[in-house]
Amino acid sequence: MAPIDRMVVLMLENQSFDRLIGGLAPRISGLDGVDPRAPRDNPDWPSGPPIFQGPSQSRTIANDPGHELDNVLRQIDHGSMAGFVSDFAQAYPRSSAAERAEIMGWYPPGFLPALHMLAEQFVVADHWHSSVPGPTWPNRLFALSGSSLGDTDMPSGLFHPDLHLYDQRTLFDELNAAGVAWRIYYGDFPQSLVLTHQLEPENLARYRSLSRFAADVAAGDLPPFVFIEPAYFEPEENDQHPPQDVLRGDVLIADIYNTLLAAPALFARTLLIILHDEHGGFFDHVSPPATIAPDDHVSNFAFTELGVRVPAVFVAPLLEQGVIGELFDHTSLIRAACDLWGVAPLGRRAAAANSPLSALAWGDTARSSLSPVLRAAISPPTPRVSLTSMAASLFAFSQHLESLVTDAATRDRLARRAVDAMQGGEAAGGLARARLAAFLDRYGLSESRSDPRSG
Repeated sequence: MAPIDRMVVLMLENQSFDRLIGGLAPRISGLDGVDPRAPRDNPDWPSGPPIFQGPSQSRTIANDPGHELDNVLRQIDHGSMAGFVSDFAQAYPRSSAAERAEIMGWYPPGFLPALHMLAEQFVVADHWHSSVPGPTWPNRLFALSGSSLGDTDMPSGLFHPDLHLYDQRTLFDELNAAGVAWRIYYGDFPQSLVLTHQLEPENLARYRSLSRFAADVAAGDLPPFVFIEPAYFEPEENDQHPPQDVLRGDVLIADIYNTLLAAPALFARTLLIILHDEHGGFFDHVSPPATIAPDDHVSNFAFTELGVRVPAVFVAPLLEQGVIGELFDHTSLIRAACDLWGVAPLGRRAAAANSPLSALAWGDTARSSLSPVLRAAISPPTPRVSLTSMAASLFAFSQHLESLVTDAATRDRLARRAVDAMQGGEAAGGLARARLAAFLDRYGLSESRSDPRSG
């Protein structure tokens, strides 16, 4: 049994292991990362010399690399990992050589002050793969329910008619049944609400704005399981989804860690897990291994291959620095909950998954010499007209929440703001937050009203 009482999971977006953490290999013994002396390469498209891995100082990339199922299968290229650059170049044929090289880029030590410091001081899992070779929604669904019910895609566009809702049993259902308290903190609009069981009033009451996290920790008010969703919309977006500044997400990591560190009694028996849901189209050199399907929803995809490797860092005062090389995917979060609280596994994949809790080497006493991590200097985001694919999918989902609002006057007010979606990312995000606030008000839950951006 792991000597902890609490797990706090922060799941960010769309970055590969090699890109964010692989460059630390010379400084972390045993890390399966980037070898600057023998960099991997990908062929360019349609011709030209190969493009090699190299250090990057770029905090953003203008064009979002592809990460739908078809893109990822081309990138993996039957395990050769040779299709990342060509997939990007075919999607953006006018991209520059520098931009194509960014697909193979990796950040040097210290470039991401918070993540790199925590990786060097605590534990890196260097074989944690996304659960699906595809985009954000199915991977987050695997993390929270062990299945995506056979879906490998997500809604695209602001008004996409193919909006998926998911009624499967979730990790939160299992925690409820076991009498284990939980909470979801969200930056602006929680994607986890696409799990329809989360729309029940007793579960909605467990959602809180991330702006309350620091005060709750200071008061010692943090339940055994905490899941943190970043902000997906402008102007506070910090999920690390391109094309935003990757350092904005690093600041979020710093803030979460520093907040926990400032409450030593609470932090002493807490495990913070920092993850990314999928690789976002960026290169990683480790071929995804075979796996098992979670259930019988396999008519569209077999689910017998994991997705690309993603960053995974475990932070706890009871952990010394190290690397664990066991194979994990997002269902390993569910497996960890099974080990810690005795909840039932969700599906075949989660039941067979390795648990990080048993792989970690726990100390007997909490480390007392830990120091805060640095917050990177960031600038206000540059306003954009288009939304990221994640933000667009959540805007589409926010229309569904609007349809559940029972007050006619409120629905009319929201409908008159639909044109906001055409005015840019920040305006669309404001409408999505307003829809969420109106939906919560239906149940007397006015969490979002504390956020002036919601109205």
